[in-house]
Amino acid sequence: MSENRRAAVLGSPIAHSLSPVLHRAAYRELGLTGWTYDRFEVDETGLPDFFKHLGEGAGPAWAGLSLTMPLKRAVIPLLDEISDTAASVEAVNTVVFGDDGRRRGDNTDIPGMLAALRERGVGRVERAAVLGAGATASSALAALSRICDGEVTAYVRSEARAAEMRQWGERLGVVVRTADWGDAAEALGAPLVIATTPAGTTDALAAAVPDRPGALFDVLYEPWPTPLAAAWAARGGSVVGGLDLLVHQAVLQVEQMTGRAPAPLAAMREALAAR
Repeated sequence: MSENRRAAVLGSPIAHSLSPVLHRAAYRELGLTGWTYDRFEVDETGLPDFFKHLGEGAGPAWAGLSLTMPLKRAVIPLLDEISDTAASVEAVNTVVFGDDGRRRGDNTDIPGMLAALRERGVGRVERAAVLGAGATASSALAALSRICDGEVTAYVRSEARAAEMRQWGERLGVVVRTADWGDAAEALGAPLVIATTPAGTTDALAAAVPDRPGALFDVLYEPWPTPLAAAWAARGGSVVGGLDLLVHQAVLQVEQMTGRAPAPLAAMREALAAR
């Protein structure tokens, strides 16, 4: 596959995105010298126009797009089809352009979470806890639907958020119990804890990490480690971080966009470390 192709990440804000580092490293390792990967500042209102003008003029054909917030849901009406995984959480982070011109959406965040957990030796668990609600929390529930045999407890700040999480649980086939954020320290005793909250939200929980913790998946990657992740690791628990998720979901994107598998995980991770 030596022809020139192009891909990009879209979102707003987008300047901080590490996707170009990962995808360009993959292209180098795969010998795709004619491939480029850029970033574009695009919000929800500008997305339809961006799609309208894709492919206009001379230049390489589009292979695919990575999507970050706030576009993961807004892109769906612009696509010809979406995968079952993307449909399950109503969120698309990957668009692949077929040779027939069709635009197919997928969600690599969910299998990326599972791959990151497997890499740290986390397989099936008897129960789990999710800290927070929202888009990342629904992806966490989707991942847990595949590996958790029992109940998932979601710790949230409002009854509205609690209702949302219970609804996602019903949709995804997960037994979700909700609890007040004030009791979040109780979550840390679960075999697997997934923290989906913004930076600083879980800092106060660091002092409550048990002596023999299970596994923690903290989706943040900056700043890293979070106080919770540092305390967890200090007590011998297994820790999966946001960069692990980032690289694993990007591996799956590269495979879909280039048609080359396996994608070079080691080279992508090295590029991330060297950035």
